[in-house]
Amino acid sequence: MSETIAVVGSGAFGTALAAVIALAGRSAVTLVGRDPSLIADLKAERLHDAVLPGIALPDTLEFSAEADAIAGASIVLFAMPSQAQADAARQYGPYLAKDAVVVTCAKGIERATGNLLTDMLERELPDHPVAVLSGPGFAADIAKGLPTAMAIAAADMETAERLAQAISGRTFRLYASDDRIGVQLGGALKNVLAIACGIVEGRGIGDSARAALIARGLAEMSRFVVAKGGQADTVRGLSGLGDLVLTATSHQSRNLRFGIALGRGEKVDPLQGALVEGALAASVASRLAAELAISMPITDAVSAIIDGRLDISDAIEQLMTRPITTE
Repeated sequence: MSETIAVVGSGAFGTALAAVIALAGRSAVTLVGRDPSLIADLKAERLHDAVLPGIALPDTLEFSAEADAIAGASIVLFAMPSQAQADAARQYGPYLAKDAVVVTCAKGIERATGNLLTDMLERELPDHPVAVLSGPGFAADIAKGLPTAMAIAAADMETAERLAQAISGRTFRLYASDDRIGVQLGGALKNVLAIACGIVEGRGIGDSARAALIARGLAEMSRFVVAKGGQADTVRGLSGLGDLVLTATSHQSRNLRFGIALGRGEKVDPLQGALVEGALAASVASRLAAELAISMPITDAVSAIIDGRLDISDAIEQLMTRPITTE
């Protein structure tokens, strides 16, 4: 079935998604952004060198700076950062088609409430099904047409499979899921764990330590997902293990680079921290874990380091000298 798709958010990830969906040729696709000047440039030059240098955008991709450009779309992807999604829902909600499905493409937790982004969007857009796209995919890789696989989760498998079919392309494959909780928490928590792996790299304490953090971080993620009502198997898939391995090992990852800076003792610009999803999610996840009585020592340590409550050396010692358990 042919779909009409709008991607809201003209940053790197939104532009890459819009480009790869347009290249598949099964759907009419419009990239919607807030900056009229930028949108005019993208339309004229078919390049977004500020975020995707040298990557040509397809001729079939449409562009608009008007909110009502989403009015005819059957699927609307929200590709702005997690903490901007509520405002986007209020801005674009009045223009959504009656039966439009909204897909959040951010990886985070609503900071003020601790809610998942799907919960927040359902609160703001109660008349629309809400799905989530997440998993191991860097914008540049997607836009270049490099093979990438991610997960898309909806409240029911029928909707998830419809979305996977509509959005997938020759080099971009989506796997359908009905576990929105697991897919979202995998995407949010892997950013926190990537910061931990960056600290390890910046501190120069070895790849063995990084491997331990990935393995034990996955255990933390699984406990948290199950406690929140998600499925443990989801954590072992693309949006958990796959995304964690990518983000914890590649220097394309903003979260890893942020952790490296912390590990090296560099002065971190507060503005930079505000743009790093894992830095925003760490304190929220740590607080929620305490409320749920879940053991998440790596997440707690990252939160404490970012907040300045714990020195990195002390954090490492605490993690290594915890009581031996079989968790």
